[in-house]
Amino acid sequence: MDDLISVGRFVATFGLQGELVLKHALGKKSPLKDLKVLFVEMQKGSHLPYFVEKARATTADETFVKLEGIATKEAARRLTQKPVWLAKKDFEIHAAKSAAISLIGFQVVEEGKGLGIIESVIEQYHQVLCTITVQGKEVLIPLHEASLVKIDHKKKQVHVQLPEGLLDLYLGV
Repeated sequence: MDDLISVGRFVATFGLQGELVLKHALGKKSPLKDLKVLFVEMQKGSHLPYFVEKARATTADETFVKLEGIATKEAARRLTQKPVWLAKKDFEIHAAKSAAISLIGFQVVEEGKGLGIIESVIEQYHQVLCTITVQGKEVLIPLHEASLVKIDHKKKQVHVQLPEGLLDLYLGV
């Protein structure tokens, strides 16, 4: 779904009342205040809505979430290890502007030329990889001190200087 953004996954249950531990990449300690619904990917491409009863932040990357209809540890366990998605409008409210995941939807630009829109973000220890589509092919763009020129939040652009030949590897040029 184009209007949903993957933010993390349920990694464990908490307590006996069906609370879940959401491990997320929102970039800040987020109690998900006023979030009414989140989506759980039960099967690839199948996003089921769950209404949020309550949520409380525990760390910068974990939030305890209680969902309507999930009242036992056993019921919650069925949702563990499932990816969690937010509607784009909710994502924009809850993600920190400094979080790598907030770059989703930005245009990648090299030497004034738009390469593609960031579709997903993979955070690694030394760099961030952004997924874009170029000529119908998935391309991973590395963002680190050698390749990142600047981020323009107003224009929603990420300016890069890519290693020579990187795009050729993906495009078979």
